[in-house]
Amino acid sequence: MVLDELIHARTHDQEHQPHRNGSGSHTLKLKDDDDDDEGKGVVQVHSKWNNIHLSLVCVLLGVSLIALLDCCRSSSDWVLLGSGGSIWDWTSVSVVLLFTVLQGALYHLPVGQVTEGKMGCNGKRLKYKLNGLYVFLLSAALLSALWFCGVLRAGAVTDRIFSLVSAGMAVSLLLSLALYMRPISTHASAQVHYHNTADPLLRFILGQNMDPRLGIIDVKHFLMVRIGFIGWAMMDLNYLLTAIEMKTSLSLSLLLVVVFHLIYILDFLIDEGSVLTTKEFTEEPIGFIMILGEFIWIPFFSSLPVYFLLQRPNQIHFLSAVPICLLFGVGFLIYYLSNEQKDGFRRNPDDPAYAGLHTIRSPSGRRLLVSGWFGWVRHPNYLGDIMMMFAWCLPCGTSIKLIHSSFRVSAKP
Repeated sequence: MVLDELIHARTHDQEHQPHRNGSGSHTLKLKDDDDDDEGKGVVQVHSKWNNIHLSLVCVLLGVSLIALLDCCRSSSDWVLLGSGGSIWDWTSVSVVLLFTVLQGALYHLPVGQVTEGKMGCNGKRLKYKLNGLYVFLLSAALLSALWFCGVLRAGAVTDRIFSLVSAGMAVSLLLSLALYMRPISTHASAQVHYHNTADPLLRFILGQNMDPRLGIIDVKHFLMVRIGFIGWAMMDLNYLLTAIEMKTSLSLSLLLVVVFHLIYILDFLIDEGSVLTTKEFTEEPIGFIMILGEFIWIPFFSSLPVYFLLQRPNQIHFLSAVPICLLFGVGFLIYYLSNEQKDGFRRNPDDPAYAGLHTIRSPSGRRLLVSGWFGWVRHPNYLGDIMMMFAWCLPCGTSIKLIHSSFRVSAKP
């Protein structure tokens, strides 16, 4: 799927170790630009995408997300047709901007380790602040405190879900335009040149800078971790608080999905450094498509099962929850252990723990595991990922009303 190729999923490929399913949308080559007065590196990119494809993806990403959220509601009114509520308000824009600024401020917290990532164009390794776990805990505590004190009503945020998506799209567009019009250039960051085209639309959507930074904040790392994953967690927690306010919507199904999501997110934040070796992080520039995905697709699409259960409560028996938990647990173990084996092998292939594992050479010269977990299936981490995602969708059940209301337009004037 095009979306799978452009928006990353929390998985790691052996060859490129993508944070989400690798895009494969372009190939690149890093070289020194001798003609550049500042001596910056230049990444030569051959893109397989054309303007029509990219434009359609950007438009459909937001429209399809709003349509999916619309389908979750029991009402037959359609937001996109103007009959189901507001799709824009400035309060939602303020919420998105406030969350972004807050995450930027918390990025500077003097906790967590500073680790080295890929090699910069100046011959020095780039450094990253890995305090995402602390930022998440503090953000969750702040959200809970505001709710308990009565300053925040979670239901008011949930009621603005469509305008929040629109606000995320608007902020993404503005940030992308800023990066395009005034690229953030440093001696460590490579510039991107598309050798098969100089189309400005392609450079705007796919990006023209590899590692833009604002002070100590790496923009790509900030968007992936703080806006994407922590934003997803905040939406889940907000939905949970909304269910508590509604009382009738709080169910075992909803609690299961929220717990599954938080386990998944916490695993990522505890091992935050794993994102630094992914293909999206090391080989892909940052442009509108990546920024848009982090602002709307990860937080709002990933939390879609919780929103569905909030709108259409589905009660399941305790005995039904047991196999669902087992499915998630087995999937998580497969996902975690296979990633640990692969990442450990990547860090130190000469470790005695991997001495008995068989490998083959890839076309790029990398050694790929073909035994252990990777002797059973080509991508055991993907298998675990699929099992976990299936487990947190099962509590939603099925809804005949969803099918009926999805194709019925309100007759009200």
